[in-house]
Amino acid sequence: MAWISDKAAASQLKEQSDKVRRTDLEDLLERQKTIEEKVRDSGRLRRFSTDIRLMFSLIRDYWHGHYRAIPWKAIAAIAGALLYVLNPLDLIPDLIFGFGLLDDAGVVALCLKLVESDLHRYAAWKELQQATKTD
Repeated sequence: MAWISDKAAASQLKEQSDKVRRTDLEDLLERQKTIEEKVRDSGRLRRFSTDIRLMFSLIRDYWHGHYRAIPWKAIAAIAGALLYVLNPLDLIPDLIFGFGLLDDAGVVALCLKLVESDLHRYAAWKELQQATKTD
């Protein structure tokens, strides 16, 4: 993450994830389309679009009680990263042309690094659920 230090990204991710409460997940899910549009319209964030969709799927399954094989700390980190992306006035305000989304990409990248194994387990579980539905 040459554009933002790991330390700065970790600080921002911790700050956001420490604020996340279970009730925030519903609000986050309602704002999914807004975040996905922001990601799609950003060159810096676009590379994370598949991962972000998986993150939302995980939060939705967690919220509805379908998938709970994940520690709250990982859910809070994912929600914190997504809420950070949603915030236009974060470490580097999104309005600063060319640089505004650098910190968002750094926070998402760090979050993915931290919850990678949890996301892989969830993706495998999700694939198994879909396979059993088609049988």
